[in-house]
Amino acid sequence: MSIKVMIVDDSAVVRQVISQILNDSTDIEVYAVANDPIFAYRKMQKQWPEVIVLDIEMPRMDGISFLKKIMAERPTPVVICSSLAEKGAELSLNALAAGAVDIITKPQMGLKNFLEEAAAQIKSVVRAAAKARLQKPLVSPVITNTQLSSPEINNIETKSIIESVLSNSNLAAETDLVSMTHTTDRVIAIGSSTGGTIALEKILTALPATCPGIVVVQHMPEKFTKAFADRLNSLCELEVLEASSGDRIIPGRVLIAPGGKHLQVKRSGAQYIAIVSEGPAVNRHCPSVDVLFKSLANSAKQNATGIILTGMGNDGAQGLLTMKNVGSKTMAQNESSSVVFGMPKEAIKLGAAQKIVDLSEIAELIKH
Repeated sequence: MSIKVMIVDDSAVVRQVISQILNDSTDIEVYAVANDPIFAYRKMQKQWPEVIVLDIEMPRMDGISFLKKIMAERPTPVVICSSLAEKGAELSLNALAAGAVDIITKPQMGLKNFLEEAAAQIKSVVRAAAKARLQKPLVSPVITNTQLSSPEINNIETKSIIESVLSNSNLAAETDLVSMTHTTDRVIAIGSSTGGTIALEKILTALPATCPGIVVVQHMPEKFTKAFADRLNSLCELEVLEASSGDRIIPGRVLIAPGGKHLQVKRSGAQYIAIVSEGPAVNRHCPSVDVLFKSLANSAKQNATGIILTGMGNDGAQGLLTMKNVGSKTMAQNESSSVVFGMPKEAIKLGAAQKIVDLSEIAELIKH
């Protein structure tokens, strides 16, 4: 049986190209398209789709209002087709909070070529959405108009960044910091993908400002991660930032890997420092969870905790195993609370997770 998909987008090009991409698969069928939610809803009364690909900014009714109507009436997996612009990022995050499963991004220029190049990703997202366990939306959003070979960081550049951070620190004298060779500071590393934005929000909003420093890779495009960090920062007791090279990982702070760049953690004396770098995708992702986890295995060992959350694919599984093998604590989200049980499942199959836990338990485990 093929996955029945409806595309709702006011762009004829988007409707045509995505239809061609999806219909090229034997397991997916675009049975209907509509140029706005009003027409879409009429067609849905005759046959309800298994997955909806939905634009946000459309005439007569915006996509988020339509999404909320769907989730209230008959919850259905919805994939947002969103602009890469900053306004699109903010609206897309509102859509995820309202219950959307994932995001397909589209540029403002060169749309047809971009969508054709992203064909494999679009098919994967729709397949994952069809299997997704829909989560209860958070709060009503505001509606507005290999062995893994992560790119090696240049040692001179890294040393310069660390020295700059240490020299500007007002928490302790540089000589004291450099002389400290042991630390008991814990670092929490979290990796997530499809369904991860809601999972992370549930975890981080339940944590006090005194919890250990946290580093996060959430598979998300460039510009979206800044909007996501800002959203979390407004909701949490913790300070949540999009990571920059040289940021210190300290209690009460969460660093989110920027879209399109890898995040690693380096050790300097008693401090942990974030290193952000450009580089090729690992496991088809940049940022990659495996890159982050393997850096923690090297820099923090038994002081680190690795947590792998909901998401499709296998990014993070090998890295979590590496962390476990050097003495880090490791855990994976269980199937019943995952939107897509892909990444946690692969980690569990490898024996990388010491604990398999429900999403509702993770914040309490981080505290202790």
